[in-house]
Amino acid sequence: MIQKYIIDGNNLIGKISELWTLQNTDKQLSRVKLTKLIDQHFAGKKSKISLHFDGFAGDAIPSTCSKIHYSGNKSADSKIKNEIDNAKTPHTIMVVSSDHSVQNYAKVSSCKVIKSEDFAKKLKQKKTNESEEAITKTISNDEIKKIFGV
Repeated sequence: MIQKYIIDGNNLIGKISELWTLQNTDKQLSRVKLTKLIDQHFAGKKSKISLHFDGFAGDAIPSTCSKIHYSGNKSADSKIKNEIDNAKTPHTIMVVSSDHSVQNYAKVSSCKVIKSEDFAKKLKQKKTNESEEAITKTISNDEIKKIFGV
């Protein structure tokens, strides 16, 4: 059972085209939008989320379920590996990264791994499903009856 997700934030941003484009002009906003996507995805779930970004913190990013870490002068990869090393139950951790050294380190440490591009698809899929739900809630029963001739 997965209890914690350790997410390589910059790596994941690179796999979501709209965030990658945004990162080139506004790094902070791309981080905010990624955090919001992750919060939406994990809303109501009991998993702990550890989101790692390269570099230094900008303005505080609000999050309902993610603990955000910045690597400062180090790489986010080294911070992720350090967090894995300090985990009491690494077999309950899912590491989200497409970086081969991070993936291999996680696997050797008994963590599960999902590539950032696969996790990005899950984030987009949930967003699409929620949009469809919102649309269906706006259609009245009378409109449905007219459409289907009931």
